[in-house]
Amino acid sequence: MPSDRFYARFSMGLGTSTFRRLGKLNTPIYRLSRGRLFGRVNRAPVLLLTTTGRKSGQRRTAPVVYLDDGDRVSVINTNAGHERVPAWSLNLKARPEAEVEIGGERRKGVARIAEDEERADLWQRHNVQYGGFDEYEDNIDRHPEVFVLEPRTA
Repeated sequence: MPSDRFYARFSMGLGTSTFRRLGKLNTPIYRLSRGRLFGRVNRAPVLLLTTTGRKSGQRRTAPVVYLDDGDRVSVINTNAGHERVPAWSLNLKARPEAEVEIGGERRKGVARIAEDEERADLWQRHNVQYGGFDEYEDNIDRHPEVFVLEPRTA
């Protein structure tokens, strides 16, 4: 089985438009198979993250590697090592309400950016699960943010 480093290098080698097109193909297949297809990148699980477009106001869905942390999940905006910040993270900053789809289960939540020790802990745990994040960070000129999505309370 290919290593996390292989997947990290492979995804960094894809052009941004190719990477985006693959993500659009991933979403319907993920949904149809309830995550059995395209639900993992090597050892790391993938969720579908639906945000509201900060400019358009339209719902946008993107497949994202995540870390399960009880009733919350975390995602990192490395954009697979591409310099451009992923649109989903800009959308979450503008409108933190989101929906995650894991397998066939959908959950509504609110996002926030992890800081300091919490960020360091989540970053390390993400890297244990999928070893590509440090390599992504080394190849971009920005500090990736770790988003924590917590259940929305009434």
